[in-house]
Amino acid sequence: MMSISHSTWPVILMVYNLPPWMCMKPEYRMLSLLIPGPRSPGNVIDIYLQPLIEELNVLWEFGVETYDASRNRTFQMRAALLWTINDFPMYAMLAGWSTKGKLACPCCNYGTNFRYLKHSQKMCYMDHRVFLPMDPWRSNRRSFNGKIEFRPPPPLLKGTDVFNSLQHVTNVFGKKQKKSNDGPWKKRSIFFELPYWQHNSLRHNLDVRHIEKNIVDNIIGTLLDTPGKTKNHVNARYDLKEMGIRKNLHPKDTKDGKRTKLAKAFVSMTNGEKLVFCGVLKTSKLPNGSASNISRRVQLDERKLSGYKTYDAHFMLHYLLPIPIKSILSDHLAIPLIRLSSFFRRLCQKVITFEGLDCLEVEIIETTNQLERIFPLAFFDIMIHLPIHLANEVKLGGPVQNRWIYPGERYMGTLKSFIRNKNHPEGSIAEAYLVEECLTLCS
Repeated sequence: MMSISHSTWPVILMVYNLPPWMCMKPEYRMLSLLIPGPRSPGNVIDIYLQPLIEELNVLWEFGVETYDASRNRTFQMRAALLWTINDFPMYAMLAGWSTKGKLACPCCNYGTNFRYLKHSQKMCYMDHRVFLPMDPWRSNRRSFNGKIEFRPPPPLLKGTDVFNSLQHVTNVFGKKQKKSNDGPWKKRSIFFELPYWQHNSLRHNLDVRHIEKNIVDNIIGTLLDTPGKTKNHVNARYDLKEMGIRKNLHPKDTKDGKRTKLAKAFVSMTNGEKLVFCGVLKTSKLPNGSASNISRRVQLDERKLSGYKTYDAHFMLHYLLPIPIKSILSDHLAIPLIRLSSFFRRLCQKVITFEGLDCLEVEIIETTNQLERIFPLAFFDIMIHLPIHLANEVKLGGPVQNRWIYPGERYMGTLKSFIRNKNHPEGSIAEAYLVEECLTLCS
């Protein structure tokens, strides 16, 4: 998509036994591996990670003799890998669980609620009523999928459950044992070679940055009816007709049979409303360094927003989008979207309590069900489903700021500045990194 001809993959280790305001700083990061390009390593990434896993095993079982400058003596240092930080497509390579298709959610696992949309030709992930208590919404057929929902929520998987289910799946070198019913498991994760990994409750983080970007894309594309981005298209209306729900939105053929009429949906805005929506973003003034100049991403004449970066989407979702949404849209649509914005803003706080997380967990379930009553089925891709699990991950791993990929992406920008030989970027990065480390030690 970005016309990049070469892709080099750095593997960076971050030290967590430091104060929270220090552990994500560039000076405390270690470049442990450089996986050469020009393409993504895919499932064979395990072969590149094998030396790192062996060293981590040594650090855990035996330790390494290390000098303590403060006490002027040596000690046996041990270390354990807590989790990995990566975007969702990379999740499939590291965990071995396919993040596409019927069972795309690694948290729900085999309990993922999926539906194939025949006309939109994609999977959607709905039926979020299973996460609700037994309240009237579970018996509301008309507003949801036309059925009463009695199923309990899927149980949370333990590391031991994953480890046991992986015994018959691909081993570390890609040799698949002869057994059927592998399901969505693509391979066995190499991290289970670590003896403590199966007892780890949080192994691979869901990247909040990646989820926010995709949610903003879906919301803006649908509200502004951007071609190729909107989820409120003709095929989405035919999917509603096939399911027999929201009859007022079903497409209707004209008398001559040559055209199809589409009724106005809640998520549709008039041209004047789109102009106001874009105008608010166009005239917004942001603090220096908080995001890029979002006004450059707004095309008022075409009434669309494009080309914004990941951190722009983060800032818009937290602060900007609720302003035009509240002033333009009806409360029926505006309230769920504002609640979604509030959820991510509070989730990303530096200080958060367990009581607050319990409230967020309940709120995001209610918000997702409210959205399910309004937006077309094609809107609910896997990124709309994943926020259901984010509050629980904060309970297990702590604040989002120490578990998302923003610091790593900024550091990769530093690594890119080291490149002098574009034909062999790995050599330039490794050489510059070693020189910088030596200069830091000498100083």
